Amino acid sequence: MTRHSPSTTRRLLADIVSEPAVRTAALLALCAAYIQGPLTKIFDIDGAIAEMEHFGLNPAPVFAVVVIAFELTASAMVVSGRLRWMGALALAGFTILATFFALRFWELPAGMERMMATNAFFEHLGLAGAFILVTIFDITKGAEK
Repeated sequence: MTRHSPSTTRRLLADIVSEPAVRTAALLALCAAYIQGPLTKIFDIDGAIAEMEHFGLNPAPVFAVVVIAFELTASAMVVSGRLRWMGALALAGFTILATFFALRFWELPAGMERMMATNAFFEHLGLAGAFILVTIFDITKGAEK
């Protein structure tokens, strides 16, 4: 078995992760919830409207359409590289707002539901952090498509 030096391994990993296909796959993975969610809403518009009503957003049909358009547009910006920083920052803000709006774990009684909501809350904060890192990278290093 051949042993690689740390610098050789680092260069090899840099070559792999800098490939456009890897970058695109990573950005698609990052945006997966913001692509899957609106597609689900499109194919179940009544469910999308019910979700908006559940959260007290009125008029619910308007909010459903706006959320669908927003998530798909911002995801397309992130994945395509066209104003990537803006799409990523918008999704970070949306995620933080939605997280504090929908995952108020501190209001739930102790138990499994609270634990699951707590985990989801912090996972969403991590997702928002990843979008902020994309924004930082895009603004400071430039984006290659």
